[in-house]
Amino acid sequence: MDLFSIGREEDAAARLLADRMRPQSLDEYIGQEHIIGPGKLLRRAVEGDQVSSILLYGPPGCGKTTLAHIISRHTQGTFVRLNAVDASVKDVREVIEQAQNNRSLYGSKTILFLDEVHRFNSARQDALLPAVEKGTIIFIGATTENPFHYVNGALMSRSTLFQLQPLTKEHALEAMHRALKDNERGLGFMDLVADDDALAHISAMANGDIRRALNALELAAMTTPPDATGTVHVTLAVAEESIRRPIVKADESTQYDVLSAFHKSIRGSSDAALFWFLYAVEKLGMDPMTFIRRLIAASSEDIGLANPQAMVQAVSALEAYRNNGWPEAKLNIAQAILFCVESPKSNAVYTAIHSAMASIEQVSSAEVPLHLRDTHYKGAVKLGHEGYRYPHDYPGHYVKQEYLPRELQNKVFYRATEQGSEQKIAHNQRLRQGE
Repeated sequence: MDLFSIGREEDAAARLLADRMRPQSLDEYIGQEHIIGPGKLLRRAVEGDQVSSILLYGPPGCGKTTLAHIISRHTQGTFVRLNAVDASVKDVREVIEQAQNNRSLYGSKTILFLDEVHRFNSARQDALLPAVEKGTIIFIGATTENPFHYVNGALMSRSTLFQLQPLTKEHALEAMHRALKDNERGLGFMDLVADDDALAHISAMANGDIRRALNALELAAMTTPPDATGTVHVTLAVAEESIRRPIVKADESTQYDVLSAFHKSIRGSSDAALFWFLYAVEKLGMDPMTFIRRLIAASSEDIGLANPQAMVQAVSALEAYRNNGWPEAKLNIAQAILFCVESPKSNAVYTAIHSAMASIEQVSSAEVPLHLRDTHYKGAVKLGHEGYRYPHDYPGHYVKQEYLPRELQNKVFYRATEQGSEQKIAHNQRLRQGE
């Protein structure tokens, strides 16, 4: 059973251009040279019909399904395609049962292509595991979502992950030029002229999605009336009507990635931090509060006491947003972002916490030193709760004494840097240590 073959039996004219122009071989395949270029592992496996269980991860229109289609044409076994949106555990078990029969009766293999595998819940993924482990089926999964978020670890460990990169406008242009020249599968049978600026506009708006570019080209060609000479002329104006600005993909993985880019930019680029914040809110529709919370966290994690005012600015931005809402608080939040990025940086607070937490794990039970224990009751001295020296009675309001449990004496968690305001703290720490 090869469900890809269904489309081959249909009248080609009844199928969309993107479907008709789907590459039939690796030589026709556009892009992804890093995984299917000459001599690459996946190419050798496909050409030798030796594909093992794999996961194909990449954005829409980058060629995941097409690659599976090409694999189906190279295999000598049975190729089955399921879509995770509507496939059930029963469907999976039926495929596995048929695969077992194929293997025992005919010695042939079965490849299961599961499209949109991120839509397969954990129970349905678990149903695949025994068959994949035993080699009853060869699993090929395709997903637009980060597989580390949506595919369970056992299935991931039994599959080789191939990440497909977003295609470019040059790739879309190449696909459209092929379609314009192809008399059998493409639009070459038409008396058609497509202006360069029209094709450039479609390729730009397609945002690396070849399927979207070909669909737009076909729509432009089929809806434009021929001129007096019978020629269909696709102009820039026609192209602009045939494809609109792409809807930005804002799934959970994308939101995590944008938030990560924002936080990392706080450490090094005002321009980038401002861009990712505004892009996320204005373009992706993300909640500004998400970024304000991350800014507050970064004000301690990445700035800390090098500039204590960073947290003040971040919390003030939070209050401004709560009181004024969006977009009125846009300026306030932007000000806080820029203040934090331009502040001197220190991760000393962050490392101090981790060092202290590590010590807590090492100490089974911490005994409070006698001189630090409560003395606000009669009999405290008889229990030995004495010896505490009050720092304000000493020069500089400091006196050296042990504050940590006996097991951690002389342990240092917080080491101030020479950044910003921490420089003075570092100086005081050296004085206290007698440096």
